[in-house]
Amino acid sequence: MGFGSDRRRNPFVYGFIKTITAIIFRLCYHLRVQGLENIPHNGPAIILPKHQYWTDIPIVSLALGPQLNYVAKSELFRIPCVKTFLSLLGGIPVDRVRTTKTMNSFRYILQLLRAKEYVVIFPEGTYYRGKVGKGKSRLIQMILRWQGHGGANGADIMENHIPFVPIGIHYGSRGLRKIVSVNIGRPIFAEGKDAPMITDQIIESIALLSGLSR
Repeated sequence: MGFGSDRRRNPFVYGFIKTITAIIFRLCYHLRVQGLENIPHNGPAIILPKHQYWTDIPIVSLALGPQLNYVAKSELFRIPCVKTFLSLLGGIPVDRVRTTKTMNSFRYILQLLRAKEYVVIFPEGTYYRGKVGKGKSRLIQMILRWQGHGGANGADIMENHIPFVPIGIHYGSRGLRKIVSVNIGRPIFAEGKDAPMITDQIIESIALLSGLSR
């Protein structure tokens, strides 16, 4: 399950949904964003946020400026109408168990990176509330392996050049408008580290930025 191209993605649908979401979320949340200068103005970049609730997804989109492409579990794409909606928003299905089912999606991720776009991966793999999970390194390992070979088809994205940007999210106490702090950390580069090492560094940064323990 995956994409061979980005034909299904629709910037108009993404922009429309983002506008509607912003209106609704302003009634419930007050976003405080710090560290926007750490997001590269020109991609590519891998965005790695903390994951506690489903609301993390639209909150990250509202906090950052450029269009984002979210990696999501393949189970969400098994319902036809949901699959179409997520695909229009730039969703990328990844099978968390069977690597072979992920290859088409990974090729699509590489296509996005070559086009200097922004890909969002939740490194914990699922929700962890009140703490930070260990972190999953499989996709990061695939990206590092691709970088180490200078990219495919003559791509000009070479080793160490793709920034991994950790993001902490902290939900304040309940109220009429809950304060949500989105703290964007400084980019992390491979610099010879293997996938488990860089994943651990990312998770450590997310924990600090979220004010949570591991």
